[in-house]
Amino acid sequence: MAKCVNKILVGKIVAPQGIRGEFRVQSFAEKPEDFKKFQISSEKFDVKQFHFIRVLKQNVIIAKLDNVNDRNSAELLRGTELFISRDDLPNLKANEYYQSDLIGFDVVRDGKKIGVVDCFQNFGAGDIIEMDNGEMVSFSGATVDVENKVVVVQ
Repeated sequence: MAKCVNKILVGKIVAPQGIRGEFRVQSFAEKPEDFKKFQISSEKFDVKQFHFIRVLKQNVIIAKLDNVNDRNSAELLRGTELFISRDDLPNLKANEYYQSDLIGFDVVRDGKKIGVVDCFQNFGAGDIIEMDNGEMVSFSGATVDVENKVVVVQ
């Protein structure tokens, strides 16, 4: 089962940007501009070191870290996952949920349980449910029953 549901993955450093230590972040947030107010953390740096620079395109932002001042240093950050605390997320409306809220839900196909949600992956073609048994299924077209803690997949 996923170990840390209080941390929410909101982005990933994908490439350096320019020669001054800035880098591109693939944003998983609804609005990339939200990175302006997020308290970003990572295994590689302290929350106060992350600085939003600007939105580059739809789901990509430019950011910078204190003490990262050249392209080579920024390159070493490639692949770094960026997190915020679950407590920093906005409250949801009725019938809305965050994917992290679904961890531990049963996954059902054709009326039969096929696993339990362990985490979500996205390799570029859409969200994928990774289950506790190691298998993966598409989240596209799934229905979520929050009350009964079930995700029904096709």
